[in-house]
Amino acid sequence: MPAMPTTGSATVPAARATVLVRGRVQGVGYRAFVRRHALDLGLTGQVENLADGRVEVVVEGPRADLEHLLVHLRRGPVHAQVADLDVTWSDPVGLTGFHAY
Repeated sequence: MPAMPTTGSATVPAARATVLVRGRVQGVGYRAFVRRHALDLGLTGQVENLADGRVEVVVEGPRADLEHLLVHLRRGPVHAQVADLDVTWSDPVGLTGFHAY
């Protein structure tokens, strides 16, 4: 069963999203952009450049906050050109912090 972070007196189910981002997303500040927005939303995870030119984002937190991050991922920083996002949803494993590799 997914972790249940508390928000006030209500509990919010947590989720995990693994996102493969395709387009012009390396060498344009995309990883720093993702990390900043994830931390602003209180999410945990990591972002990493892949050898094939894509960026992989693994992120955990409340589903609504993850959906909000996806809006940012589709937009990207000013010099990025995001062509596509491939999102896979799963149960969280308890990641801590947010790391850019």
